[in-house]
Amino acid sequence: MIRVLVNGAAGRMGSEVVRSVLAEDGLELCGGVDIGAAGKDLGEVIGIGHNGMTIDKTLEEAFAKGKPDVIVDFTSPKVIYENAKYVLENGVNIVIGTTGLTAKQREELAGIAEKTGANGLVAPNFSLGAVLLMKVSAEISKYMPNAEIIELHHNHKYDAPSGTAKLTAEKMAATRTMEPEADETKESLPGVRGGKYEGITIHSVRLPGYVAQINDETCPMCRKGLPHLCDHSLLIGSSMRGFRKSFMPGVMLACKKCMTVKGFVYGLENYLE
Repeated sequence: MIRVLVNGAAGRMGSEVVRSVLAEDGLELCGGVDIGAAGKDLGEVIGIGHNGMTIDKTLEEAFAKGKPDVIVDFTSPKVIYENAKYVLENGVNIVIGTTGLTAKQREELAGIAEKTGANGLVAPNFSLGAVLLMKVSAEISKYMPNAEIIELHHNHKYDAPSGTAKLTAEKMAATRTMEPEADETKESLPGVRGGKYEGITIHSVRLPGYVAQINDETCPMCRKGLPHLCDHSLLIGSSMRGFRKSFMPGVMLACKKCMTVKGFVYGLENYLE
């Protein structure tokens, strides 16, 4: 059994991870950390009833009871770097769903992981469908160099563009074999054409109550009159809980794969080979 500790266990994503780990074959929940719910019963906090597992305030407290095999971190951009650094320095594998790590920080964490032998994953998106969209879009970019990304989320999302959109653009730009044709459009309203990332235009839509397709990304691509559209829409009805549950298969996969896939990697697609 793979022993899993959830950091941010009382949060919306963290509590969903706890429920999923408890139900997943091959995984064993060994604890939860959450500064805002420290000392409380984990089961009661997440709404599954008393389970006798007390939430720890810090990773140090949790590790004093025994190191897990894997940490799943859904905390805050403000603390994720220090969290990951501590975990990797202690030789423990980590799965990171928290946003906020810079490319330089990821590089530094990869260096720590190499020294200690720990493995890790930073995933902008745990949706298997979204990850497959990235792979397909990158492959098509070899033949259709002109592309734009349209991503749609609710208006409470922390960042714009999304990490998924940025990673998609990065992968598409890296696989291009031809130079895209120049965009000769003149903006009459500044910013109306969107923002550029790795030479690819990204449009971020943010609307209140946008739940039915809360994780939506569209990639229109073209080469001299040969248009193509890659689209991924996560259809979940009106339940925010359903939205969070849709990412759990990817998180559970990551918990298992990080035990054997060596190194500190960026993007769930590294675990789909």
